[in-house]
Amino acid sequence: MARKVTEIVEELVTPIVTELEIELVDIEYVKEGKDWFLRVFIDTENGIDIEQCGIVSERLSEIMDEIDPIPHNYFLEVSSPGAERPLKKPEDVEKAIGKNVYIKTYEQIQGAKEFEGELVAFDGQTITITVKIKTRKKDIEIPYEKVALARLAVVF
Repeated sequence: MARKVTEIVEELVTPIVTELEIELVDIEYVKEGKDWFLRVFIDTENGIDIEQCGIVSERLSEIMDEIDPIPHNYFLEVSSPGAERPLKKPEDVEKAIGKNVYIKTYEQIQGAKEFEGELVAFDGQTITITVKIKTRKKDIEIPYEKVALARLAVVF
């Protein structure tokens, strides 16, 4: 059910964001407590503002009301992906070179499934990140197909 809703919403929102020259980052359809949330994350090269979120929300809401793909009540939220933006597509990974990232893998690589460090290279097949282990740095190569989750990471 949840997968189908996100696919429908992606089809509906894509023409809206394309026309506004806004990037669709992610769509989430989740139940939290007794409430359902449809979250649409958008961004641009220069970031996203509340006005842009409002325009996308209004236009998507009108289409959703017309087509009515969700049979029950839900909350629609349109927002920026935030500082820890997910890296969903190869192009997202490419743009993140030189930035700090968090990567979780489906299986262990060099004895671990979670890595945080600077993304130094991506050739379409392999992600290379430099991780700090105490006082030294080590490059770790992660096959792209083994990545379960990748996102930007904020360093404190």
